[in-house]
Amino acid sequence: MTADSAQPVTADSAHAATADPARPAPLGRSFSLFWAGQTVSLVGDKVTVFVVPTLMIFVLHASALQVGVVAMAQYLGIPLLGPVAGVLVDRWDKRRTMLVCDLVRLVAVAAIPLAYALDLLSTPLLFGCVAVISGATIFFNVGYLVAVPAVVPKDGMVRAYSRLEGSGSVSEVAGPSIAAALYSALGVTALLVDAASYLVSAACFRAMRPWGERTVEQGSIRERLARGFRLNWADPVLRRVVLAAVVLNCGGPVFVTVLPVLAYRGLGVKVGVFGAAMSVAALGALAGAVVAPRLSRRFGLGRTMAWSLLLHCLVGLGVLAAPALPAGPVIAVTMGCYGFFMSCINVCSAPCRQSRMSAHNQGVMHAAFRTVTWGVIPLAALVGGLAVSLLTGPLGILDAARAVMAGGTLLAACSFLPALGLQPLLDAAEPRTEGGTAPLGEGHAEPRTEGAA
Repeated sequence: MTADSAQPVTADSAHAATADPARPAPLGRSFSLFWAGQTVSLVGDKVTVFVVPTLMIFVLHASALQVGVVAMAQYLGIPLLGPVAGVLVDRWDKRRTMLVCDLVRLVAVAAIPLAYALDLLSTPLLFGCVAVISGATIFFNVGYLVAVPAVVPKDGMVRAYSRLEGSGSVSEVAGPSIAAALYSALGVTALLVDAASYLVSAACFRAMRPWGERTVEQGSIRERLARGFRLNWADPVLRRVVLAAVVLNCGGPVFVTVLPVLAYRGLGVKVGVFGAAMSVAALGALAGAVVAPRLSRRFGLGRTMAWSLLLHCLVGLGVLAAPALPAGPVIAVTMGCYGFFMSCINVCSAPCRQSRMSAHNQGVMHAAFRTVTWGVIPLAALVGGLAVSLLTGPLGILDAARAVMAGGTLLAACSFLPALGLQPLLDAAEPRTEGGTAPLGEGHAEPRTEGAA
């Protein structure tokens, strides 16, 4: 085990050690700070996620292709920086790295309203700001993978991730409505709320006890990169998760990228209505975060994840019920079910993957996983916007958006196939400590993410 997982006795761990063994161990003050900071930050993130495409459509009058290009920037850094980030963050103090990443993202978000005030706002500038935010987030997330196992008792891992997933779902509930209200009242200046949320997150990291010291010093960057990719492919469970996530992320981002185009331009939905619909929809994601641990205990992590992948995709077809039915309720119900199963996927994916890898290789394993599985997202987002632009001429914006979203959803549903065999492999697995797997709790899992699996 590394310095991250073999922590000295502190107030957090001492209290856990003296707790009633019949009751779940408390998660501790450090996790509470981490949880609070990330909850605030996640709500702030939803402001930017909501405001940027809204700003492009109503202020810059951007085309569907331009919306897709900026959506692509959100994930462009993953194939470019992902592997290197895993290796470098292994060599850095992770808590300090995450603090710096928060400050970098603060500056990048604040630059957008500043550019608007100076009459310099443009699609290329938005692309650059979103790309910087994405790059900093890549480094942030590698450290995030270490944070929970570094400060939470082993038997509290699933509870910790369920709480983080719940916070993400709460941000999905509150975020769009808050964003819509802020945008209606403040316009582009609403983005300063997200900038301030990064400051809160950084302050929480500063208040936590030290953790996340350098874990890897030996081996070249090239060697560590190669090892990360080999580990993901060599393990049969990780290989299936990789394949499922790649397929899911080839189709899912098409759906998500085109949704605001369908809502605003195809269905004529107002900003406030769309924000309210997305907030109502996110109640489903919150329910998923609560229910997922129970489902995984009853049916198994692998089985729950596989069926959640299929249902997550198929329920997206519900958006086709508009405009035959009122657009706002259709979007709310469809996305509520969509979010419910996405939460189930995220809650199951982290401990499922964590159980397959020793702490020593967590950074490079997760970075390689992200590079492969999230690396397809920029292309998928671009293809979604481009397809709508090409089909708008013959079909019209409404039917073009509906056709593209349906195609992306059906493609993503194929992710169910490689995930089908996960549960038998997990049931048959014997923990190893040499070069690969470790018992649940001895590695590091990943946080909730906007992407899949």
